[in-house]
Amino acid sequence: MANYEQTRQLMQSMVDDQVVPGYSAVIFDKKNEWAATAGVSRWRPTLAPLTAEMVYDLASLTKVIGTVPLIAQLIQEGQVSLDQPVADFLPELGDQRPTIRNLFTHTSAISGWIPHRNDLNCDQLTKAFLQDMSVGVNLNREIRYADINFIYLGWVAERICGAPVQQLITDRIIKPLGLTATTFHPDPDQAVPTEIQPQRGLIRGETHDPKGYILGEHCGCAGLFSTAQDLAHFGRHLIEDRLGGLLDQSMIDAMFVDQTPMPGEHLRSLGWQLYHDPHDRHYVIAHTGFTGTWIMLDRQRDRGFVFLSNRVHPRAKNDEFLRRRGQVMAAFLNA
Repeated sequence: MANYEQTRQLMQSMVDDQVVPGYSAVIFDKKNEWAATAGVSRWRPTLAPLTAEMVYDLASLTKVIGTVPLIAQLIQEGQVSLDQPVADFLPELGDQRPTIRNLFTHTSAISGWIPHRNDLNCDQLTKAFLQDMSVGVNLNREIRYADINFIYLGWVAERICGAPVQQLITDRIIKPLGLTATTFHPDPDQAVPTEIQPQRGLIRGETHDPKGYILGEHCGCAGLFSTAQDLAHFGRHLIEDRLGGLLDQSMIDAMFVDQTPMPGEHLRSLGWQLYHDPHDRHYVIAHTGFTGTWIMLDRQRDRGFVFLSNRVHPRAKNDEFLRRRGQVMAAFLNA
């Protein structure tokens, strides 16, 4: 794994320079694999050790690890189609224009203001998301990343299957793949903490995302916890054997093709962001999470990169992490 020496050095510098308390990472390249855990699990209120077995709050990686393959299964089963109106399943939206593809690619232009959002309970927030959102003028015109798209996708799955989206992800994706460390209900003692907030204190073993915290099992945009090793297994399954045979080849292929409805190239597939390999410009898929996580998968070169950290500890504002993240991801792509 000598080709990734710069990538590894840049990751370690994030701990050395106290950009993050610690990290767990895996780089795999064909049959080779490099794994590392460095730093501590937290700085406050006291230092605590970090082990490779501890689980991180994946934040928005929940979208591509759970909700994307779940909806992909429903598409190949014929229960929903990419260009079907969202309102066929969520009539409360009251607008027939946005499609399932729009939700996947963040081109739905669905937005709205919910006063005191974080003070609502699950039923109140669900009602507000369904009734107080509207479709703006940029439908099919621009990508605007928004969690509401994947909250809606989760609810589409719930309307089809009659069960909470997180239970569906567990039963249909996590368990069949044998991802034993991946869960919506971690042991707090084995969970790496995230932010320290006045209202919630030290957040540990519960999702950091405020919407996910309120919506609980009905949230498809956040909530999963896992280890770097489990996500590396997921990545290998996705690029090597159609997610353990759970998905058809056509659904896997769709994740590596720009799916935005606008003319031209806009670099969004089914939930994933697309990057160009700097050597021959083939697509590499990736996604990041607010808490300090990311996964990159290069099907053509049979390699992947998982990085998990708690960059929001002890507080969420950490712009230096974003700069360093770009450097580390670029180093991997260029290796």
